[in-house]
Amino acid sequence: MTPVKAALLSLAMLTGIAVWGVGIYAADASSGHAVVDGYGVTASISR
Repeated sequence: MTPVKAALLSLAMLTGIAVWGVGIYAADASSGHAVVDGYGVTASISR
């Protein structure tokens, strides 16, 4: 793989991760409920 292809792949992956994060944030913000992390950290902080 050439350095240019590797750079483009890295840029595409980072862009995808950022878009995914923004989408999850927007979905959580629009629903109006508390985020559940699945590990109990949020529940222990809110008590």
